[in-house]
Order: sequence, then C-alpha cells, then structure tokens
Amino acid sequence: MKAFVTGVTGQDGFYLTKLLLDKGYQVHGTIRRSSSFNTERIDPLISEYEEGGLLKLYYSDLLDSSSLNNLINSIEPDEIYNLAAQSHVAVSFKNPLYSTQTSVVGPITLLEAVKNSKKDIKYYQASSSEMFGGIDSNTLNENTKFRPKSPYAVGKVFAHEITKVYRESYGIFGVNGILFNHESPLRGETFVTRKITRAVGRIKNMLQEKVTLGNLEASRDWGFAGDYVEGMYLMMQHSIPDDWVLATGETHTVKEFAELAFNEVGLNYQDYVLIDSRHQRPNEVNYLLGDPSKAKSELGWENKTSFSSLVKKMVEEDVLLAEREKVLLEKGLLKPTWEYPIKN
Repeated sequence: MKAFVTGVTGQDGFYLTKLLLDKGYQVHGTIRRSSSFNTERIDPLISEYEEGGLLKLYYSDLLDSSSLNNLINSIEPDEIYNLAAQSHVAVSFKNPLYSTQTSVVGPITLLEAVKNSKKDIKYYQASSSEMFGGIDSNTLNENTKFRPKSPYAVGKVFAHEITKVYRESYGIFGVNGILFNHESPLRGETFVTRKITRAVGRIKNMLQEKVTLGNLEASRDWGFAGDYVEGMYLMMQHSIPDDWVLATGETHTVKEFAELAFNEVGLNYQDYVLIDSRHQRPNEVNYLLGDPSKAKSELGWENKTSFSSLVKKMVEEDVLLAEREKVLLEKGLLKPTWEYPIKN
C-alpha cells in the first residue's frame, strides 16, 4: 500500500506517517522548500525508513498544482491524506489570502487528480472543529451547522464541502475528518497548549520568568494527536466514505490547562501567567465540545488519552527540552529567543 501525505512534517504528519509505516505502507510526503531544513519532527522516521525506500519526500506546495498532479500521476498512491494548511487561526487573520488559498487550491487540485486517475484512490481531508464557530455551549456533531469565524475556518469549510461535492458527483472515496483540538509534545510552539508547556519547562529551569496569554476562558475539546491519526486511518478503511467527528467529549478552558501544567512541576500558574489582549483573536471562538459517538459506533475509534495524561506528557517532554537548552545556554551555544528571559 502506498500513501501520499501532504503536511508530512507537521505534528499530525509525524504520527500518521509512523502509524502507516508500522502497518507496512510506503509513505510519500510533500515538504515545502525553504532555506533551512524543516523536517525536525520526522527526522527519526527519515533515519529509519528513507534508505529502505519506505519513506520518500518531495518538494511541493499546495499552491503548486502542477507538481501535485505530477507526483500523484507518477506515484499512483492508494490513499491521499491532505493534512497541509496554514493551520494557525490567529495567523489567518494577519495572512488571510495565503491561509484560505491553501485550503481551496490544494484540495481541488488533489481531488481533480483523484477524479482523473485511472486508479481508485481514497482521499482524506483534514477538516476542523473551528468550522463550527463556538457560538454556544452545545455539543457538536456531524450534523451541526458550520459558522466559521476566521479566514482559516472559512477555508476549511470550503475544503470540507468540496470533498463532499466530488464524493457525491464523481463517486470518489472522499472522507472528511472533523477533528477537534489535538495536541502533543510535537505541537507547534505558537499554539497555546505548547506555548504553556514550553514556558513551564523553561520557568522550572529558571530560563524564563513569565508567559503571556490571551483569553484564559476559551474552552476546547483537547485530545492527543497520536490517538486522532488512528481515526484518520480507520475512516479510510471504512466500507463507505463519509464524514466523522473525532473528539474526547470533554471540554476544558485555557486556564484549566495552564493550572494543570504548572501543577505538574509544583508551581502556581497565577504567579507566572500574564494576560495581554493583543494575544486574543479579533473574533473569538469561545466554546468547542465534540460528540464522537458516530466514530465510536461506526469506526470503533476511541480516545485513549485523558486530558490530565495529555498535559503531563507535554510538560514532561518540555521540561527535558528546557534542561537541554539550559546546558547549551551555559556553554554559550544557544541564545534565548523566548519572552522574558532571566536577566544576568
């Protein structure tokens, strides 16, 4: 089996690629060309699998339709997982054109390639709980109306709906995974959960004094990315293509996350967290809570990692990372770039 994965260097890209490789797949992944290597997350997989030909990487971009078409035509994958996007909601307000283009041009290009291929290719589209908008405190499922409140969410709604259009119009095996927030030690450091756990690690090691956050009352349904990619895979193995919500069925505030994270190292979050309105979104999504009942009953999918276990896992990894940073700082091999470094 051959899988084609966009966004292979991201958090979900790592966990999905590892899952597929463990199942005997050959994985072909796309990475964006830059002046520096950006494969840090998947470097362990490259070391283990690239030489044997099980993991192959290509320079491409969701906005480069020609390269995507050429790759799919030459590789002829069995499955395509479209994970790539400009995925930071706050950034999408500052860079709305690029953020929406990646969620519009990319999926259409991939779906056209699937439609025109002589081979039956299955297609997975990474949808998002941000599409719901968090208008009220209702539990959200596959039938809930979308009310996007950011350029990122609007783009995701388009990608979700165009996948359904191609599925219904051309008989393509296209599925949408509506994933609620999923985190891990590999989460990008600009996302609030990882920003908190990185700060905890650095504060514990006396490398940082404070961390600045925005809306502490924002409530999210947070799960572990490693569990969620199993749901992606199960969707692609289902007999009938459809759309499924993946969520924990629990919601917690940013304040709860911060409190639990600082408690893991014996600290009180109130002593270290600063609030700045500049870190708040122009149009806040206040409350997200997902209902994964359909995925549980039809796919046999289960969320395996509790909220407290997720926070503990992230804090432990970031404490170790901060300890390594401290050694490098003491040797003069690293300059602090994070906020509020301890002054000599």
